[in-house]
Amino acid sequence: MFPGMNAGQMAGMMKKMGIAQIQLPVRKVIFEMDDGNLVIEEPSVLKIKMQGQETYQVSGEAIEESTEVFSDEDVKMVVSQTEKSEDEVRKALEDSEGDIAEAIMELK
Repeated sequence: MFPGMNAGQMAGMMKKMGIAQIQLPVRKVIFEMDDGNLVIEEPSVLKIKMQGQETYQVSGEAIEESTEVFSDEDVKMVVSQTEKSEDEVRKALEDSEGDIAEAIMELK
């Protein structure tokens, strides 16, 4: 960050300014979002305290996971009831936000 300054000097300077960093032993971080999850396995997480506030710095490789509000069993049941393709059924279940009855009605 500053040329010629080692990590110990940097830590001392941050302590004088009232900034504390704590490495947290975190195994997984999950950000739950409207359209899915962002998952970071084995992240590096720093808790930073500065001027009475706490912030968290997360770094690592993120993997996006989509979340479905219905199961494979739901899909099989709707396929058996409507005789539609699995792709059509999944689309109908997504449109109905997992409401099986509404998906069946839409497909019939």
